[in-house]
Amino acid sequence: MLNCVSSSQLKATLSLSEGSICIKANAQSCGECIQVAETCGWCADENFLTVGESKSARCDDLESLKKRNCAVTKIENPRGSINIDKNNPVTNRKKDGSDKLKPEQITQIQPQKLTLTLRSGEPQTFELKFKRAEDYPIDLYYLMDLSFSMKDDLENVKNLGTDLMKEMQEITSDFRIGFGSFVEKTVMPYISTTPARLINPCTGNQNCTSPFSYKNVLKLTDKGDEFNRLVSQQQISGNLDSPEGGFDAIMQVAVCENQIGWRNVTRLLVFSTDAGFHFAGDGKLGGIVLPNDGRCHLENNMYTMSHYYDYPSIAHLVQKLSDNNIQTIFAVTEEFQPVYKELKNLIPKSAVGTLSSNSSNVIKLIIDAYNSLSSEVILENNRLPEGVSITYKSICKNGVEGTGENGRKCSNISIGDEVSFKISIESQKCPAIGKTEVIKIKPQGFTEEVQIVLNFICDCQCATKGEPNSDKCYEGNGTFECGACKCNEGRIGRLCECSKDEVRTEDLDANCRKDNGTDICSNNGDCVCGTCECKKRENPAEIYSGKYCECDNFNCDRSNNKLCGGHGRCECRKCICDANYTGSACDCSLETSTCLAKNGQICNGRGTCECGLCKCTNPKFQGPTCEICPTCPGVCAEHKDCVQCRAFEAGEKKDTCKRDCSYFHLIKVQDRNSLPQPTDQSFPLTHCKERDANDCWFYYTYAIRNDTKEVYFWGHIIKNCPAGPDIIPIVAGVVAGIVLIGLALLLIWKLLMIIHDRREFAKFEKEKMNAKWDTGENPIYKSAVTTVVNPKYEGK
Repeated sequence: MLNCVSSSQLKATLSLSEGSICIKANAQSCGECIQVAETCGWCADENFLTVGESKSARCDDLESLKKRNCAVTKIENPRGSINIDKNNPVTNRKKDGSDKLKPEQITQIQPQKLTLTLRSGEPQTFELKFKRAEDYPIDLYYLMDLSFSMKDDLENVKNLGTDLMKEMQEITSDFRIGFGSFVEKTVMPYISTTPARLINPCTGNQNCTSPFSYKNVLKLTDKGDEFNRLVSQQQISGNLDSPEGGFDAIMQVAVCENQIGWRNVTRLLVFSTDAGFHFAGDGKLGGIVLPNDGRCHLENNMYTMSHYYDYPSIAHLVQKLSDNNIQTIFAVTEEFQPVYKELKNLIPKSAVGTLSSNSSNVIKLIIDAYNSLSSEVILENNRLPEGVSITYKSICKNGVEGTGENGRKCSNISIGDEVSFKISIESQKCPAIGKTEVIKIKPQGFTEEVQIVLNFICDCQCATKGEPNSDKCYEGNGTFECGACKCNEGRIGRLCECSKDEVRTEDLDANCRKDNGTDICSNNGDCVCGTCECKKRENPAEIYSGKYCECDNFNCDRSNNKLCGGHGRCECRKCICDANYTGSACDCSLETSTCLAKNGQICNGRGTCECGLCKCTNPKFQGPTCEICPTCPGVCAEHKDCVQCRAFEAGEKKDTCKRDCSYFHLIKVQDRNSLPQPTDQSFPLTHCKERDANDCWFYYTYAIRNDTKEVYFWGHIIKNCPAGPDIIPIVAGVVAGIVLIGLALLLIWKLLMIIHDRREFAKFEKEKMNAKWDTGENPIYKSAVTTVVNPKYEGK
């Protein structure tokens, strides 16, 4: 006896599981199943599986599980969630308001902390708001190149503190400014190390200070006059090569937060120079090979390790500036604009301004650069855990939306404008270590951030109710959870009934051979612990089943290239047809509507309906409903003689009328319009018009009603015969026609002769005009006159 999958389960699997990634995953537990995709569920019903199905058959898409009769309450399908832990609203205040808030009391991003519970393949989306707060505090640190070429610039910077303070009051009431300077590493070949040059590196009568790498002149302060006083005391220094050691100075400004005095507010670094820069690797020229360690090395406000550590790399510098939320403004001369514009493309939240030769435009440059930087918000996140992805969608000013990389940013933001971002976080797998991760999202150049705690759904809720060493698993060799046995180490099988060492023993294999044959599991499965577990095919809708995997649902007869003709299901290699279909391929329809003839009879009463098609029993008839008879007279012609003899007592069957023509009921009508019309009756009928031997027309209708043949005929006018011809008009017409034809022929002949004569006359006239007469003398002509002259005549 065959143990096949039930028809309802098989049909559901065939219709809904096609292409299911859930089945292909071959999940052995509920936890493995729910990590395949968000559409996958696990049936925890203990009695769900049929003979030959493996544990992985419990993992399928939700609709398929329902169709396979798994109760909804038994389907494990945990979902992710979002919980907002901290959601302070963004700050709304005016610069001239009485409420003076500390920087840490100002909120520009909302929410601030969330907890996301992620299931593999199921994204969780939340909205993040950003609003530029009015009167937000600003810290600005002015870092200046004090090599000899910047001598005239120093004079213009000496009053920068108070002037810049005055301008920044238009933007914020909480502004602080600091000052630092740099020259170069204090080793050869960057500077001259002779004793005299170490004291005064400048030539001629120039009075310069000793060279140095970086010096923090003024910690961030809100006293502009203090800035002016200390900057006025600075002196120009000098070095040998053109590139300067500015990267060393930027690194120290970024990492020495306490010494510089950075607050958790908008941090601006103005880097002013008229030269290029050294970067990682250039230190080898001075015998410095140790890479920059990215730490603070200020002693007495002087960088003391310039001779020990190499210049930082650009990538290292980008990292430290980003970590410390510093926005950089490069104020450089026209000559070095291309170089620093390339550098700007590598450093997020940075700007480049053109510095005049003497730095007279530095305040305008700073204001313009700040407005440019602050009008754009770009979100960034720290490193994501393995298997976690994040996507951004921005909803910016005036409803402008951005996706992809543009989804991270919004531009042209004014103070007080609010923008939002749709952020989706998705996990493709559970983390290898631990089940909680933390990621942070923040706007570039801002200290505020959103903290997101990620929890991962790595197992089903039913797994917490598992029964270790359960009696439902063979001899307690597994944990019974989620409706199935989760085997202990070294055990396998649906009930953990086998040891891995016993899997291929001959005795167990014998249980997997049908009728003691040679094929194990019909070559369609694997023998596991003496039980066949059927193979899965490439197409998950195609299933092997049965105790020996001898059944399948894809090797049945086909019709029109469809399995079971598309009108049934394949069970154990045999078609189970739908209602009204039969045959080995369910290609025979029991429906008879396709066999109905126009007269309402099946196959016109001259055949049988088989598989929805007529088979005509009378060889004279053919066609889809046995209504076509090429050798038969029509209905009208067939009954013409009988109608003629019974209605008019005439015709060929006049003498045998009672014997041959009593098969129908004759009904007379008063006029032709009273004959039944085909559209007026619910029974089949034929409207006839026939001609008798005298060439007269008669009309009748032949009908079959309730199996009774009826003939309706027009009897008021016995026959509709044509009238005889009128001879006189015919003869007159013939004579007139002959005369007219003769006259027409004479006229045509006369016309042709006139045309011919005119052509001949025209030809004669043309020859006459072209004739030429020869005026020469005839050579044989001799005149009849002879003239004789008198010789004696003298003309007197």
